Amino acid sequence: MRAMPIRFDAADAHWRVAPLAAFSADQKDWLTRGGSLTAHLRALGHVVVRVTREAVDMPWPDECAALGLAPRERAWVREIVLEVDGVPFVAAHSATPIVASHGIWQAMRRLRTRPLAELLYTDSGVARSALVSRRVSARHPLYALAARETPARPPHVFVARRSVFERHGAPLLVTECMLPALWARLVGDAQPALPAHSARERGPLGHTASRAAHPSQQTAR
Repeated sequence: MRAMPIRFDAADAHWRVAPLAAFSADQKDWLTRGGSLTAHLRALGHVVVRVTREAVDMPWPDECAALGLAPRERAWVREIVLEVDGVPFVAAHSATPIVASHGIWQAMRRLRTRPLAELLYTDSGVARSALVSRRVSARHPLYALAARETPARPPHVFVARRSVFERHGAPLLVTECMLPALWARLVGDAQPALPAHSARERGPLGHTASRAAHPSQQTAR
């Protein structure tokens, strides 16, 4: 992935680049971490990708503008859960225009249980928009996806982030909703605060720099 102009914007009136001040330090950290979320989760344990749905469907109302789609234009949708040591930590929803799913992003249809990161972070032709985040209540369709993975007592709101990846002019919108088990794990681990991005970490795309601890650091605690 390299720096280049991107035509698509994941932000709108609700999805903001700056996390809400009321978010916890852990939430602000994970909502703004660049690079592969799967790689960050691997620093916490064994990660498995569980595919819950892949289909042609209508994009969510707040996805059309971010994808440059006309009203009622359909998209290819992939929904997964990222589990760490058998526990759901993240519910994710990805969407790309139908034509892109048969062209530029056709490999998305063949991922099966491999993470989307394999397509996004190994291709120098992929650009990424800024990460944006928001609270997600029951009014948003992402809430149902997340609540399904926390059936005992889903919270009143979840926190989520999203960004648009672009390759040869074709957009792919990735939305990731963090589940309560992730925050509980971070509190239980009581990890020391990680330093903010340095100029050297940022490289061409500051939002793609990884701040996850190396697995060897995890076992050394």
